[in-house]
Amino acid sequence: MKKLSVLLLVAVTLVIVSCMSSIMPVKNQLGTTPWELEYITGPRIAFEGLYPDKKPEITFNPLTMNVSGNSGCNGYSADYKMAGNTISFGEPGMSTMMFCGEGEQVFRNTMKKINKYSIDANGKLNLMMNDVPMMRFKRALGR
Repeated sequence: MKKLSVLLLVAVTLVIVSCMSSIMPVKNQLGTTPWELEYITGPRIAFEGLYPDKKPEITFNPLTMNVSGNSGCNGYSADYKMAGNTISFGEPGMSTMMFCGEGEQVFRNTMKKINKYSIDANGKLNLMMNDVPMMRFKRALGR
């Protein structure tokens, strides 16, 4: 009887740990390494035309609940909130406001529409409006 109780306790513990590990990684996958934009919806201008010199990046800091990066030209920083697979971004703080074409405005306006996120099977970060992917990021290389 004692062995059966120990075996049952071990089985329940394994089930709980495996369930937690399938829930927790998404939040941990967002943090501390930069993500580089590889797709954005909306404009009729080709992606390379929007970001000819530098692709936008985003880095999540789960401790401060802040994101930072560049929007293809200027740097930005903003708060974010997340629960489950929902996410929202606050207004970006002050940045150097160099004019670098239309891409930066497209990036910032799209960020305001985001309310969900997912990490797909290829490890890409998808920022979505409802269930429609609006932006897709890959891990920035060499970081």
